[in-house]
Parts: sequence; structure tokens; C-alpha cells
Amino acid sequence: MRFDVITLFPELFAPFLAGGVTRRAFASGQVTVVLWNPRDFAQGNYRRVDDRPFGGGPGMVMLAEPLAQCLAAIRSARAESESLGAVAPLVLFSPIGAPLNHAAVVQWAQSPGAVLLCGRYEGIDQRFIDRHVDVQISLGDFVLSGGEIAAMALLDAVARLQPGVLHGAGSHAQDSFNPALDGLLDCPHYTRPEVWQGEAAPAELLSGHHAQIEEWRRRQSLLLTARHRPDLIAAARAAGHLGAADEALLQAQSDRTL
Repeated sequence: MRFDVITLFPELFAPFLAGGVTRRAFASGQVTVVLWNPRDFAQGNYRRVDDRPFGGGPGMVMLAEPLAQCLAAIRSARAESESLGAVAPLVLFSPIGAPLNHAAVVQWAQSPGAVLLCGRYEGIDQRFIDRHVDVQISLGDFVLSGGEIAAMALLDAVARLQPGVLHGAGSHAQDSFNPALDGLLDCPHYTRPEVWQGEAAPAELLSGHHAQIEEWRRRQSLLLTARHRPDLIAAARAAGHLGAADEALLQAQSDRTL
């Protein structure tokens, strides 16, 4: 799996790729990340990559030509890996993109990779977007200074799903939004000491009784999701993932809050 990242600030990625649990994916080559600076493909002594927007207004706009030249170099470099498959999609991180969610991350984690474009300034010349961008992704309804943080978020989410990256083979199966949890939020977690500042960890988790522990975790997951993300409860219900015991618990909780 290979991700080529177009960024004016490649130095931002060095500590990200070298640190944390996901470094195993990058160090092993399970996820290859190649950084490209469009300034290297700009013309003139100043290697200019932006200019004032037509029509006036604040900020600058990234020029189409350096990006096009950079993308052409990436396509050439990826030619061998793409000889047996489709051309890697060009992904732009943008407010108009579809929100990144667990299902999308799973798809990217099983893909051959992509070219990730990190925008800066007021944006990118629309002509380049119209001609070359295949997919647009948003992290949410807010604006970042650039696409680098969004690119790292995608790379991190994809890397941690690769085999052997997490300590436990099934660790990510208990992540919030995972189908193994029926798309619900994960339950709360506790560790030593058993009593901290006068508050004890739940007795069920200390019981050693596996069925009791799983029942507690399911109950907490349902209650937490109903309280904070009722839309996920509705989705799980529509998909037929909630059993009679689940529904009874949710109804009892609803009755108590009335």
C-alpha cells in the first residue's frame, strides 16, 4: 500500500511517521508514504506556488501548474505499482468532501493507496481540482490551516488497521464504530489501582467472570451511545443489530430520564 502526499510542508510528517504505535506500519513498509513538495516543480527563482485570487479577496490561491507537474511526476513514479491495476485516486481534503468515517477508513485500509493532496492558503485553483481530483474528504465542519493534519488522520487510521501493527490482533475490533460493536461507541475502560481517589473500578470488571464482564461492557456501550450519539443507536436498530435485551435496557433508561 502506497500513499503519495503532496504538501508544501513535508517536514511536518517526519515526527508523525517515526512515532507512536503506527510507526510499525510505516517502518515495515506495510504502508509506504512518499512526500512530494510542489515547490520543487514551480518555475522561476522564487519557486512560486501561489498567487492572488481573481476577483480580489483575502489570501492566496495555489497555482495549478506546479501541482500538475508534481502529480505527473508521482504518476510516473507509481507506474510500476499501478501497472496491474487502476490509477491511484487523487484525494483532496476539503470542506465539501464526504466526512471521513470508520467504513471509509476500512475501505482505504484494504486499498492499494492513493495520492493525498494537502491544500493551503485560500484553496487550490478550481481548474486543477476539476481536472485531476477524484475524491474529496472532510474531517468535519471546521476549517484547518492546511490538509496535512487531515492527511495524517487518514494515514494513522489506515495504518493501525494493518495486520500486526497493534499489539493485539483484534484490538481494533473493539474500536468505537466498528461492526464488531454493532457500530456503537466503545465502553469505558479502567486500570490499576482498583480504587483511585476514593472511587472504585466497576465490580463487574474485577469479577473475573467473562460473561458478566461482556454483559457490563455491552450495557455501558449501549447507554453511552444512547446518551451521546443516538443516531448510532438508530442505525444499529435499523440494521437489526439490537436484541431484545438491548431494547429493554434502552427503554428502561429512557423511562428513567422522563
